Amino acid sequence: MNTFAIAGCGHLGKIVCKAYKEGLLNGYKLIAAYSRKKEDAEALIEGTEGAALSSMDEVISLRPDFIVETASIALLKEFAIKALENGSSIIPLSIGAFADNDFRGKALNAAEKGSSRIFIPSGAVGGFDVLRTIALMAESNKWDIKAGIHTHKGPDSLKNTPLYSEDLQNAERTVFSGSTKEAIALLPTKVNVAVASALATIGPENARAEITSVPGFIGDDHFITVETNGLKAVADIYSATSDIAAWSAVALMRNLSSPMMFF
Repeated sequence: MNTFAIAGCGHLGKIVCKAYKEGLLNGYKLIAAYSRKKEDAEALIEGTEGAALSSMDEVISLRPDFIVETASIALLKEFAIKALENGSSIIPLSIGAFADNDFRGKALNAAEKGSSRIFIPSGAVGGFDVLRTIALMAESNKWDIKAGIHTHKGPDSLKNTPLYSEDLQNAERTVFSGSTKEAIALLPTKVNVAVASALATIGPENARAEITSVPGFIGDDHFITVETNGLKAVADIYSATSDIAAWSAVALMRNLSSPMMFF
């Protein structure tokens, strides 16, 4: 029986816990939940045998097999290295943290030291299998390769960011074009999927990101491409809400515990 904990008890954490309570995570036992507001952890864990804990150090001390992070880049950076060194694998939704080369390197070293793993869920996108396969072929054959993501968003989703201006409510406009590393620096909570697809291909420094604001648009439409010698893959995923990100973590966990695995 695999044990797991949830770090972050907001909307996405509640989805993971809901899946557990509905019996969709057979082979797992939820042993703990953490939130900066302990009452949120208590509410999430109600009806399970898990404990609502006041710090990530307490969570780590339980040494769960997996810690599912559904909170923020800041929280992930706060606990990931210590958890990995202590033998707990992590399933992060705040994948943008790994655009930080220093943090990524330390996390990978910690995973090796603790015999743990970092499992990157597909989030609101997908196709990591073919993206990684094409990138591998290009590397082996020393082919040129291009990869990137073009995201369409509504202007309201860009409020309280450096990219927002009132005129976006009236006309479609591309508000960002650059590397995915630059994108996550500007929008630390908005483009985790861009970093995920970049990590699967040519890295956040090299993969391109473009964001177009569309008046009245609801949700996100992510158009991912990777292209090399004689090969091209395209994935276009639209989601009206962020729920798919949490469900992708649930799907990953089911895959890890299944006798038949899909990559």
